[in-house]
Amino acid sequence: MNYLVIGGSTGIGLELVKKLIADGHDVTAVSRHRGELPLEATFVELDILGDVTVLKNHLPETIHGLAYCPGTINLKPFARLTADDFRKDYEVNVIGVVKVIQQVLPQLKASKQASILLFSTVAAKAGMGFHASIAAAKSAIEGLTVSLAAEFAASKIRVNALAPSLTDTPLAAGLLATPERREASEKRHPLGRIGTAEELAEAANFLLSEKSSWITGQVIGIDGGMSTLKSF
Repeated sequence: MNYLVIGGSTGIGLELVKKLIADGHDVTAVSRHRGELPLEATFVELDILGDVTVLKNHLPETIHGLAYCPGTINLKPFARLTADDFRKDYEVNVIGVVKVIQQVLPQLKASKQASILLFSTVAAKAGMGFHASIAAAKSAIEGLTVSLAAEFAASKIRVNALAPSLTDTPLAAGLLATPERREASEKRHPLGRIGTAEELAEAANFLLSEKSSWITGQVIGIDGGMSTLKSF
């Protein structure tokens, strides 16, 4: 099967690419840099903030799954957030995926069994200070997920989202830069640790696969219990 992973050269996207290739699939990975992508992956150099119409020149006629992995971590007090901060988070997290889906929708429909996977955040539902901009953008992703799931169901395209808490990826490196910061982050989770890119990629792989063929319109928390549990 053919899979398209946007943001596939680092973090969760990279681990997902590796898992899809290990399962015998053909993977096109889109990113600004190739990074450590396996040689088996087809790499397309592209900034999703720019013109994405060139994607159609690099894709097969049929796509069975699309994962959109780019994200932002812009944590500031609300009073210090600018309108441009909100615009950038929305542009990367929402407008980027809208442009990509519109470009590849014909290939997804051609598969007659496609799956789209988006990424939200635990902060979209669990109120967290200093998360106003990213929580607003990711809340839009959750609305987009259920709306597209409803619209695309007739075309047999499933749409789901994962809502992780803090995950050990290059994007989160600044939040985990010292042993003290890492320990504090781990203690905030009921399970006593942060997530790994491999764990999120495993869940992503499942939702893209036929094993989840009766799951659509869902936002699934992969967050160490943070969204639903309270430690005493």
